[in-house]
Amino acid sequence: MSQVKSQYEAYPYPARDPADEARRLITGSPSHPLEIDHFLFSGARDWSRPLRVLVAGGGTGDGLIQLAQMMAQMQRPCEITYVDLSTASRRIAEARAKARGLSGIRFVTGSLMDAADLGAFDYIDCCGVLHHLPDPAAGFAALQAALAPEVATQGGGLGFMVYAPYGRAGVYPLQAAFGVLFEGMAPEARLTAAREIVGALPEGHPFARNPNLGDHKDSDAGFYDLLLHSQDRAFDVPELLEVLDHGGWALDGFTMPALYDLARIAPVPPHLTPVQCMAVAEQLRGTIKTHVAYAVPKGSHHAPPTGQNRAAVPHLKGVQAAPLAQAIARGAAPKLTFAGIDAVLKLPKEAAPLIAAIDGRRSIAQIIASVRMDPISAGALWAKLHKELGDWGLLLYSRALL
Repeated sequence: MSQVKSQYEAYPYPARDPADEARRLITGSPSHPLEIDHFLFSGARDWSRPLRVLVAGGGTGDGLIQLAQMMAQMQRPCEITYVDLSTASRRIAEARAKARGLSGIRFVTGSLMDAADLGAFDYIDCCGVLHHLPDPAAGFAALQAALAPEVATQGGGLGFMVYAPYGRAGVYPLQAAFGVLFEGMAPEARLTAAREIVGALPEGHPFARNPNLGDHKDSDAGFYDLLLHSQDRAFDVPELLEVLDHGGWALDGFTMPALYDLARIAPVPPHLTPVQCMAVAEQLRGTIKTHVAYAVPKGSHHAPPTGQNRAAVPHLKGVQAAPLAQAIARGAAPKLTFAGIDAVLKLPKEAAPLIAAIDGRRSIAQIIASVRMDPISAGALWAKLHKELGDWGLLLYSRALL
């Protein structure tokens, strides 16, 4: 049995109790249905068609449960295949689905490298997995091979998360040291020994000084996954784009483009390419520990909406329309905290009625008509809304509720 498989049999990750499904739904990115539509179907998917999903390396089921539950709540057809190498993780994911009464899920124990043998899919979720493969580019390629042929023309693709280096300062020296110290030891013994050493780290150690990391405090599984993983790498922006390209993918968009927007941090020299700008922004941020994004097959022409299509249906994600509109109407600049970064929303007071009218069912044109605003002025305000809210992942376009 490989060290990776042994780890997840001993410590399924993330640590989850199926009994908790009765009191909460864990949500996030990727694989929120609104995000899937926004990034991979230009916000205009026909949701009467079943969404064929592969959850590749599904672990204990966070992405699986979120997507299956939300699709059930929206009464949208969905066919989901879950695959993971860990039987212990699979049992937890199955128990969570059973606790919620979710159906239409096929559970498979296996490798995502065999994804193409499992079917043809419109959407693939692969969160926190590809950076643990011996050859991540081969993993990306294996997932690309599992896409349905029509994805290139009708929309669809990949939602993924991989580790980023700068926000994980201090992790990799400890992983390397523990790999040498504890070679041949059973997972339980490795965990006990590593906990003792981490508890005695000097205050100046990069890991001890990194406030962005918390998995090691949450559970044994979180500690092991963060500091004792036998196969773990991180990608900066250029490395990520390179491995995507080698695997047959093109980046469609980060879920929070503002994090990679150099213009929000410093003046942009004219000679820098867009990739260089994102790379410098990541270096200056210094706190990004994961890249969460969507990708499409190379050559696909589907792109996230620009907000210029008045027929697009906007949604707010992570914020409520009424309180946000009230704050903007007062001239406030609501504060945001993402990835250890504090930011503020800067929107004109005049945009408040537009924000208040966002309900996930009305199009931009219907919203503008409902507030009885001059279409030209409203269009200029909407462009500001789209940029400020969209870049922080708070505004998405989808027809999922129609």
